[in-house]
Amino acid sequence: MTRERFFPSLLVALLILLSAGYGERPTALTIYRIGGEYLPAPEEEIPHEFVQLSWEAIEENLYGKAELVQVSPDSVSPLRLDPNLNLTPLIEERGGQIENLSFRGWEKHGDEDALIFDQDPGTIYLGDGRFASYSATEKNLLFDFGGRVILHRVRFYPRDQFLSDRFVQKFKIGISDGDSLKDGTREFNVLFRVCPSCPTQSAGDFDLIHDIRENTEAVVDLQLPQMPSRKLVFQAFENTRNVWEIAEFEIYGIGYAPFASYVSNIIDLGAPATLGRISWSGRVDPEAEIDLKSRSGDDSEPNTYWRFTERGSERTRLDANGAELTRQTYQRLSFNEKAGITHDGENWSFWSAPYDFKAMSSPLVSSKPQQFIQFQIDFTSAVQAGARLDYLQFGVSVPPVASQVLAEITPVAVPAGEESNFTYKLRPQIAPDDLGFDSIEIDVPGALKGVDAVRISGTPVEFEIRHQADNGFAVQFPRIDFERTGELIEIDFRAEVFKFSTIFAGRVFDSTRPHEMHQAVAPGDADPLTDTNTLKVDLSQLRQETIWTLRLSPAAFTPNGDGINDAVRIVYDLLNLTSPASVAMELYDLSGRKLATIHRSENLSGRFSFIWDGRNSQGEILPLGIYLLRMEVDADKGRDSAQRVISIAY
Repeated sequence: MTRERFFPSLLVALLILLSAGYGERPTALTIYRIGGEYLPAPEEEIPHEFVQLSWEAIEENLYGKAELVQVSPDSVSPLRLDPNLNLTPLIEERGGQIENLSFRGWEKHGDEDALIFDQDPGTIYLGDGRFASYSATEKNLLFDFGGRVILHRVRFYPRDQFLSDRFVQKFKIGISDGDSLKDGTREFNVLFRVCPSCPTQSAGDFDLIHDIRENTEAVVDLQLPQMPSRKLVFQAFENTRNVWEIAEFEIYGIGYAPFASYVSNIIDLGAPATLGRISWSGRVDPEAEIDLKSRSGDDSEPNTYWRFTERGSERTRLDANGAELTRQTYQRLSFNEKAGITHDGENWSFWSAPYDFKAMSSPLVSSKPQQFIQFQIDFTSAVQAGARLDYLQFGVSVPPVASQVLAEITPVAVPAGEESNFTYKLRPQIAPDDLGFDSIEIDVPGALKGVDAVRISGTPVEFEIRHQADNGFAVQFPRIDFERTGELIEIDFRAEVFKFSTIFAGRVFDSTRPHEMHQAVAPGDADPLTDTNTLKVDLSQLRQETIWTLRLSPAAFTPNGDGINDAVRIVYDLLNLTSPASVAMELYDLSGRKLATIHRSENLSGRFSFIWDGRNSQGEILPLGIYLLRMEVDADKGRDSAQRVISIAY
């Protein structure tokens, strides 16, 4: 970790001090970056601290973890297998394991087993029938890759001088994706016994890929199906004549790991901080995905540890001395004392929903200022399609604006596409050292129509609209600080909603400190008299159609260049789209002949419009007449269409 301080010019610094006012509490802006170590430090107009973190600095005691990823100072990406690289010697160093089946079940391979993946074709494992206790008649080896990879080939052979008489005559090879829900359903069941007279038990089941009963090849080289596999089992039987030996057992993979994951260390921000925006850079191939998530907490331990009390199934979070269990003390418990590990929901948030990777930036998800934060990156890949994350960068500021700001909205259900009146309610909890705030910005995912009033503790107050657009607004009002903690703030506005479960997110901030992080509000009980406790608004009627309205203004127009009704505005509303949908507008004559495609776009839910000047696909103005406008939307839930009559007159 490296920390640096950056200062603007003396003139800018003096202006900031003068505008802030003498004697105000100083605030600290810190920018963190994980990866991208080749990049210069970020530039800001105000003093700030920059902390450079490394993708490579994964520490298990800080809950960092990397599974099937390639990590460098510059980026993290899913592991890509070289089809010519033998994976067997690399399994253990990449977090996997190789096990042998004994009468105790699967256990770490022995020294003799290691000779078949030591990359020395002169050393061997000898298949002389002494495979396990109680006269087992086969040798079983399990190769666990530590995660799912795409395997495509397995190869094994004896020493050169014994190619003709010591090859394996009878064997089976199976694979498994490691999904425990499929256990007991696969065709190849590996069995063992714990004593000579004991019944056989299952050591796991696998998809049987090769069942070779009369092998005559000294060098066995077999293809494997290119499907996600976590485990490969090899079972070799005694030869009917002579012994067999294996000098090297080689497994080859291909392409990207289908599923890979990187979990950052828990990052200590030094004090409860307002979490600002996160930005990132990377690439995603078609057919691949990156899911980026975050969580934050009040302490450095995201888990709760439990101990059985020896009174039935009763369990406690305390050790025998009455102290709260920690990771270290839990690990020292006996097997019978360990009662499990759960998420610490009191002090840590759950993992957020994935951020929209294409957006390349987003406000950090957080319900309140917190001191610790962690990130998780999940990669989903095809064989030849992967992704790469170059860096994450985010900013925090200390002290926070408020200890917490609860918010809720009313009403929580409105008609689709109609102007509705809303009240956004806030109740802040502000500590003496918190900055306080005088502004809020509210996202309006539908269409904003106006901001009407602001009230504090029921009393109307003057307010100023600092920003207003179709997708949101910001208003400034009298300052809220420690002396006004707990007061109810209400903002009345009008908007149209086009999607079920529309979220009206909000962030409070101090307008006199424009470079400080804006603090997200948290859904909750801001007003005991309003029983919503949410920022989510639904549609009062859940409709199946995607196209809600299609309007023409005017319906008849005259594209003759006189400046009066020379074009038509086409407005359409789309409902309940969870991903961008393809929109096409096509023009037909009354005989059904297609004349032009006048509009194409990719849209989410909302209101959209465009202007058509009366020209066809060749750029020619259409003659006087009546035409048919057909709109089609291809969405995940199916195709929807609408049509209108449009007239051209001169």
